[in-house]
Amino acid sequence: MTDSTFKATAAASGASATERFLTDKTARPGGGTNNVVRVNTLATEVLTAVHDVIRRRQVTYEEYNALKSWLIAVGQDGEWPLFLDVWVEHVVEEVAAADRNGSKGTIEGPYYAPGAPALPATSTLPMRDKEAGTPLLFQGQVTGVSGESLGGALLEMWQADADGLYAQFAPGIPEWNLRGSVVADAEGRFAVTTIQPAPYQIPTDGSCGRLITAAGWHAWRPAHLHLKVTAPGHEPLTTQLYFKGGDHIQDDVACAVKPELVLDPQSAPGGGNEVVYDFVLDPAS
Repeated sequence: MTDSTFKATAAASGASATERFLTDKTARPGGGTNNVVRVNTLATEVLTAVHDVIRRRQVTYEEYNALKSWLIAVGQDGEWPLFLDVWVEHVVEEVAAADRNGSKGTIEGPYYAPGAPALPATSTLPMRDKEAGTPLLFQGQVTGVSGESLGGALLEMWQADADGLYAQFAPGIPEWNLRGSVVADAEGRFAVTTIQPAPYQIPTDGSCGRLITAAGWHAWRPAHLHLKVTAPGHEPLTTQLYFKGGDHIQDDVACAVKPELVLDPQSAPGGGNEVVYDFVLDPAS
């Protein structure tokens, strides 16, 4: 990651992620469950697992009070979306996608923002003049599992910049920088010019950072492109694409890397890099 004159603080990023989640997720009907038996089962098993750890590890009152203090601080810092997306979501995604036959997905993470500007199939993501980073041509095709082209498929793309910062979650960056909604052509093809993102640390000056320090972990995510790919009559795909040989591919703090999602960029004739990646969508169930 390159040096930056400003950083995304935990408080600012946490507040933005919490606001975004409350706006985009919890208002959706059917997002939770009203099944009393299901709630009872899940809550009981989670609490039983916690009780088991306390007994096996002989947790002290000092440790228990430290946990209470930390849990309170996570909420005050607005970091519950960050905590859950980094350390829990990858298992939820694994369960949800177990029956997929098409392309692999992975976590959405806390930095998605709907409503990015619409772009044609061959386009450039919005970016600042002289945007830092290696130019990247990202191209491919969207098809169904039977090989049929999915013309007009929508690819929502978002990514960090060369400083590892996301528009709308860090100060001083234009609202839709490196974010776009690309509409594939009649054959499902797309060719998007962007820059190759940098690895970045999740915010470490808040509660999640204190956990990382206390546990002796690292806070790094490998460089990646985010995508949501949708087409009528097909299951939506949320995924991240990484870069071969990049830092932290093997030890992503969010445990979201899958071998199928690692790109192998090649030098482009006009400079920069290029990569081809095709998306295969499952039919809607």
